[in-house]
Amino acid sequence: MDRIYKQGLSIMHFSSIIRQIKINRWQLWLLLAMPLWLTTEAIAPQIVQAYTARVDLTIDRIPNENYETMLRRAEAVARAATQRSFDQDILVTEVSIIVSAQNYGAIAPVLSLEVSRPQWKSRPDPQRWVIYFKTARSLLLFDQQPSTTNAATPTTTPTNTLPNTVEDLLNSISAPSSDPSSVLKDLQRLQEQLEQPVRD
Repeated sequence: MDRIYKQGLSIMHFSSIIRQIKINRWQLWLLLAMPLWLTTEAIAPQIVQAYTARVDLTIDRIPNENYETMLRRAEAVARAATQRSFDQDILVTEVSIIVSAQNYGAIAPVLSLEVSRPQWKSRPDPQRWVIYFKTARSLLLFDQQPSTTNAATPTTTPTNTLPNTVEDLLNSISAPSSDPSSVLKDLQRLQEQLEQPVRD
């Protein structure tokens, strides 16, 4: 019986040794695989991810500047931003720039420039790659002359006529000689005018 017991212990001892060898075998594989992986990463690194740089810029209109001059400034700003984007980051393969302009509180996109690095390297001219937004001129109120009001001499709108613009209405409200009933009448007339259908 003792002999069977000793054989059982030796079998159990043998199986635990086998388990340790299996564990050591996996550890050995891991130890061999790690330097192999590091060597392959050092020789052939992963491919880098290229991306598109997106830039939104806003310029303000200089007093008495016409639309064409402002467009030339927008092109110069877009050119500088494109060159800066390519110079700052080597992973940038394309640049997308939108230049907006501000004029008397109105803001609208003026141009968009999208170009790849090889295209820009071969021809760094913004006029070649730029797309102009045609409605920007009217959205920025370049077709209209903004009316300037003098604070020293306020104007009043007669009470029997409807103000032509909201600005005229505001002038009549802020005028010191306006009485509240005429302002209320002007507001009602303006509301009626706004509710009427527009005819061509």
